[in-house]
Amino acid sequence: MSDDDTSPISTREARRLFAGLKSAPALVLAVSGGPDSVALMWLAARWRRSLARGPVLTVVTIDHGLRREAAREAREVKRLAAELGLPHRTLRWRGAKPKTGLPAAAREARYRLLAQAARALGASHVLTAHTQDDQAETLLMRLLRGSGLAGLSAMAPHSQRDEIVLVRPLLEVPKAQLIATLKRAGISFADDPTNRDTAFTRPRLRALMPLLAAEGGDARTLGRLAARLARANAAVELLADGAERYLRLRDRGNAPQVGVRSFEASAFAALPEEVRLRLLLRTINALGHEGPAELGKVEAVLAVLDQAIATSPRAGAKGRTALKQTLAGALISLADGRIHVAPAPARRRKGG
Repeated sequence: MSDDDTSPISTREARRLFAGLKSAPALVLAVSGGPDSVALMWLAARWRRSLARGPVLTVVTIDHGLRREAAREAREVKRLAAELGLPHRTLRWRGAKPKTGLPAAAREARYRLLAQAARALGASHVLTAHTQDDQAETLLMRLLRGSGLAGLSAMAPHSQRDEIVLVRPLLEVPKAQLIATLKRAGISFADDPTNRDTAFTRPRLRALMPLLAAEGGDARTLGRLAARLARANAAVELLADGAERYLRLRDRGNAPQVGVRSFEASAFAALPEEVRLRLLLRTINALGHEGPAELGKVEAVLAVLDQAIATSPRAGAKGRTALKQTLAGALISLADGRIHVAPAPARRRKGG
């Protein structure tokens, strides 16, 4: 993109943003009515008009039912979509809303509804308008939560969710550049006051961005950091894949147990700590039945496991169980010189 964060996006730059989507059968554009998503819609419509053949575009607006203005903003998106020659749908998040964790719940509902719309329309991809500024804020949020390398990679340009590919074509584009693009085109957009509501974490971090930028930590720099961390994370994932294959090759003479995964303890212990952690996390998430395991808790289990293997040469020797712990609905044990992971027995209900 242009080095000038306030310059409108050129036709050439817009073509580059969507170039990889030309062969998709249909695309869903997630448009709320704010500047980022309205710019996404306008740029995508202009790109599609430049093609002799290309994907069918459908605009989808999610009304979370949290603000009175949302219905009016959805109608305004519908009006603009019609001017651009694009069909539009409004989907509503119905039912009771949680009193805590509202942003996360709303995000989950939004993606669920968008995926449902994509499947109904035969669309292979959902496009969202996350920007360079959003990427920087996401990195900071995860940094403050103590996320690992995968979390600090922030948002990926492409990701899979509910069998639909999520695409973020504006992830390297500054928000200011999108606003400049809309102003030049004479297109209005909505202003969501919740984006400035300091009751939520993201707006509080957004308010800090000018101070960080003054110290050199602007959105462009933080976005570059996230990209570099994503590159490192991909390399470690590849190492973990190789380590998993290595452990399986060592087990070729052992008949696998149904619903159980196990590793030779000594071979597992010789792997780098980050690789061991990822293998354990993958296995717990694959066999557990209580949702994704928290990274910190997996780190604690790994530390106990490493200690059990290292402190006693006979740890887990035949006939002995040196360790047994449960996490996220998985049972992790060290016995017979092997690490075993299996689904944990269901918890007993109180009073049952």
